[in-house]
Amino acid sequence: MTAGHSRAAVLELLEVAKTAAAAGASVLAQRSVTGSGGDGLGMSNKGEAGDWVTEFDLAAENAVSRAIAQARPHDTITGEEQGTTRPEQASGYRWSIDPLDGTTNFIRNIVYYATSVAVADADGVWLAGVVHAPALGRVYSAARGHGAWVEVAGTSTQLTGPVPGRKGLILATGFSYDPSTRANQVEGLGELMEGFADVRRLGSAALDLCFVADGTVDAFGERGLNEHDYAAGALIAEEAGCWVRRPKLTSPLDGGPSTEDRLAAWTCAATLELSGKFPL
Repeated sequence: MTAGHSRAAVLELLEVAKTAAAAGASVLAQRSVTGSGGDGLGMSNKGEAGDWVTEFDLAAENAVSRAIAQARPHDTITGEEQGTTRPEQASGYRWSIDPLDGTTNFIRNIVYYATSVAVADADGVWLAGVVHAPALGRVYSAARGHGAWVEVAGTSTQLTGPVPGRKGLILATGFSYDPSTRANQVEGLGELMEGFADVRRLGSAALDLCFVADGTVDAFGERGLNEHDYAAGALIAEEAGCWVRRPKLTSPLDGGPSTEDRLAAWTCAATLELSGKFPL
């Protein structure tokens, strides 16, 4: 039992998250399996070079929001593309949606993209999260106190994090759209890489966190993420037994963080022995 929440209540939230994420992923799955130029995707730029949104982002967010609202009409929903919707009689639960994490990958037909859905209680404790990656055929999920799982072709496997004591450690990271922040990240990459044999930059923070949970990579660290980028993936990594650091940022219900605060804050996941590798 999670503090203040029964086992049944938490698992019910997980089922809603799975249904909602599947609704979003089904929209993404309609993308043609060929082509990398973005034709027919309804692309537009959100301001910074490389920060794209497509008609699929919007359609997937609508599909996720409808699924949540149908099951839980009194919950608040915060979506990446359309902001926060608060019902008049709010339950205190809030959903964080990234309908298409990895939009550039989606445009270029690189398979690392997913729909991410997570829910927190009134105290901001994340209770359930799902990262549904249709091009990979994987559904990652977790409920607080009930472990983390990946489902592939109908078979579910519990996740237990990276292999302890493994040689040739791999770090996953990402880089900001903001040029000055990106330059600073590149400058600090050498120091961050100390103790790691190699690095991967896959373009989806939600999946990076899931890949720590399933042991594909040994650690993930990136600064400048938004809540919707990490909400589900961080819980999945945590429930897989990983050390996780979430950024301490102002809630979207209170206007969200300043750009400066967001760009300075780290999101990290790793084995406990690697936790000291990341800046404070």
